[in-house]
Amino acid sequence: MIAISADFDPVHKGHEELIRKAREIADEKGIEVAIYMNKGYSANHAPFFTPFEARKEMALALGADKVIGVEGLHHRLILSYSVPIRLAKMHEDGVTDYITAADISLDEVKKYAERFIQEGSFLGMPQDFPNRNVIRWYGINEFLSKKFNRKIDFHLIPELTQPEKVSGRFIRKEILKNDLVISEDIKKLLPKTTIEILEREIENGTIPGKRNMKVLKHKMNTYSRSNLTNIAYLNGKVINKIVEGRFYKDDEESIWASFRRADYGPVMTRLAASCIEEEVTKDEVLKLMRHYEEKGVIPEEQNVDKIIERAWYVAEEVDKGVSAKEANEKFRTRKDLQVNPLMSLEAGLNLTKFEAKKIHEGLEAKIFIDKDNQISCEIKEKKIKIKTNLKLPSKEVTYLRYILDSRYIPVSGELIKNKRNDWRVKITIHNH
Repeated sequence: MIAISADFDPVHKGHEELIRKAREIADEKGIEVAIYMNKGYSANHAPFFTPFEARKEMALALGADKVIGVEGLHHRLILSYSVPIRLAKMHEDGVTDYITAADISLDEVKKYAERFIQEGSFLGMPQDFPNRNVIRWYGINEFLSKKFNRKIDFHLIPELTQPEKVSGRFIRKEILKNDLVISEDIKKLLPKTTIEILEREIENGTIPGKRNMKVLKHKMNTYSRSNLTNIAYLNGKVINKIVEGRFYKDDEESIWASFRRADYGPVMTRLAASCIEEEVTKDEVLKLMRHYEEKGVIPEEQNVDKIIERAWYVAEEVDKGVSAKEANEKFRTRKDLQVNPLMSLEAGLNLTKFEAKKIHEGLEAKIFIDKDNQISCEIKEKKIKIKTNLKLPSKEVTYLRYILDSRYIPVSGELIKNKRNDWRVKITIHNH
């Protein structure tokens, strides 16, 4: 099979050209054209404008032989993790060729991807790279060739411009702006079959797909800092901005503004919002990542263990007076570092005598970042709720903050007593 991986939301003339070229290669080789079409959430972590069955119909109408739905990834994982999973699925399905479009040449793609292939990690790809996702797909295809003992042949065609780049995002925006009427200018960017299917779906009321804003607003209005800390892709800063921005009403802009104030870009905002809406926890994401790590699909340098090791190494170096930037760069480039991070910490508590009498060993202590940017915990016992800052050495504060802000590594706390009979919180960093 020759594969195309896409949202196709909706299928436009750029996609039509991609399918046409795939059909040409497929007919020469005697193979099928398969569309690996995202379902549920787009690769950009947002709900789809066009329903899956309608997008599938659009692709088949233009000459694809089959459409394979890809579901359950894009509201849980960033692209550096979802792309290896999707490519591994293609290998397992017997895909021999892959085709996509870019406005740079294949030689340029190879050049940009070289550093990431050598380092064995596809995290942190610079924002100014052209066609970043094409570079990522190419590099990860090279990485997976070692596991599957073969490469999927990578084909590239120029992106369609009429006279500017044809974009699904632009098409969706213009249809919405025009009260769900497809203008003549937009029709020029769409195949005839896509226009017919879009108009039918608009008439049936299935377009546009939307978030469940009622659920999202309810959770952003009511969840405590400690409960929000359990949700994947929320760091301490954004949690505090969410709480500060309350109460959210019918104005969606106020929701997105809270993420912007926490320096979340559009892609991470969409992913974080999807996690809140779908109640995706750090524990859930971690288990999913571990599952694919065990299958050898995730590059080793992106493994959970490496993220924890990096946090500990940076904390140790910062404690010695090294800058966090320098420590991160050293960890990224040095392959001979021996790092043994602590997976369990003990923190002191600031309790009143009354509070100390009301608690007992084994109680859960939920860890979170408070409004003053301090690592704190919340303890509940019957009708009593205690919130207190935790006392830790500076190195462990730095380490734990890195872990809490990692966005998908869960942390738990439990009340214990030490040998001197003092109350402590045993903090466990979970790596499953």
